[in-house]
Amino acid sequence: MRKIDKSKADAYFREKNTYMIIYFIIWALVSYGVVLIAEPLSDVYFNGFPFHYYMGAQGALAVFIILLFVNAIVGDKIDKKYGIDEKRNEEIGKTSVSEH
Repeated sequence: MRKIDKSKADAYFREKNTYMIIYFIIWALVSYGVVLIAEPLSDVYFNGFPFHYYMGAQGALAVFIILLFVNAIVGDKIDKKYGIDEKRNEEIGKTSVSEH
């Protein structure tokens, strides 16, 4: 296993944590924020249901699943940016095995 420079690792985890905080804020707004403003949203309809009801029943779950996919895509880009992606690790593993 190859060592990673501490400053590079710190920057990597700082960026990953920043995105996680953003995802948590979005999740909290969608899950709890809609409940806090449910009264004004009762006049807005989506797919035949009041918007606050839809977000409580299905919308929050849909946003959570979308956030999972976004996290996977963004996480892969961050891994490549810092050279921690799986393909690179497989190549490094193959070269170190063939060198012995």
